[in-house]
Amino acid sequence: MKPQATLLLTGHDVRQLLSLDECIAAVETAFRLHGEGKTAQPGVLGVHVANGGFHIKAGVLELTRPYFAAKVNGNFPDNGAHYNLPTIQGVIVLADAENGRPLAVMDSVEITALRTAAATAVAAKYLARKDSRVATVCGCGVQGGFQVRALCRVLKIDRAYVCDSDFKKAEQFSKQLARDLGIEIKAVADISTAAQQSDVCITCTTSRRYFLKREDVRPGTFVAAVGADNPEKQEIDPALMAASKVVTDVLEQCATIGDLHHALQSGMVTRADVHGELGEIVAGKKEGRTSKKEVIVFDSTGMALQDVAAAAMVYEKAILAKRGIALDFAA
Repeated sequence: MKPQATLLLTGHDVRQLLSLDECIAAVETAFRLHGEGKTAQPGVLGVHVANGGFHIKAGVLELTRPYFAAKVNGNFPDNGAHYNLPTIQGVIVLADAENGRPLAVMDSVEITALRTAAATAVAAKYLARKDSRVATVCGCGVQGGFQVRALCRVLKIDRAYVCDSDFKKAEQFSKQLARDLGIEIKAVADISTAAQQSDVCITCTTSRRYFLKREDVRPGTFVAAVGADNPEKQEIDPALMAASKVVTDVLEQCATIGDLHHALQSGMVTRADVHGELGEIVAGKKEGRTSKKEVIVFDSTGMALQDVAAAAMVYEKAILAKRGIALDFAA
């Protein structure tokens, strides 16, 4: 490959090059470096349009070399019904942070799904009870599947409940995952009943109104709130946030676009009430779970450094495997 060439990597390339376990390890490294103060603050920009929106997330990580990555994603919840397209589509541009050379342009869908689930796995590793065995996942799309798979990498889950606004979709989802993972998975219509029997609750929907309430969650539960990635989305009751230990991926980002945003607006929570960022806990600067009874909510809005770490791993493996199409944009 010419020194100035940029690799073009498709979604198929990414799937072949990046495993879930590798992504979990890369994301944990990104959180640790962030918690140790060894990274610049990642950035995010959101642009809303009539049927959805776009967000741009960018950051820099010092790994085997300094990498910069910027991800441009479109998020259109009605795409499946109206256009037979995925909800999320986009690209990641990976560059050399020493000289600015664009190293790769790659499909972002697979990386977004993997790194989002990987963040939940990292959070569960540090914040869930070690004896957690039962999980509830609300949202039976692509992300929901990755979430269950990632959770099973770090906890010994033997039973899961899944729910969705489309119950038939939840039933199909449960059957497929049960076959793949070899655990008991049951589709349910009511998240409240399922959550009350669970040690872990994961919400990954496009909801604009909270549905997981304080009374739904029993003592000792770990909650991962994944779906809220713009100011209009909400999954978690502010009263539940107020009654829990809250950990964010990026505090300022969650205060603007996450479930924390709505809890702050309600007046039930202040920034001072937030326990800390996940990176601080991974880095050992703050404690994670301190009792079996505390409820912990992880507000996951998607940190750009997760994308940098995952994209860098894909690129390095692509170079070794001689995958992708080399393009010379300067020609």
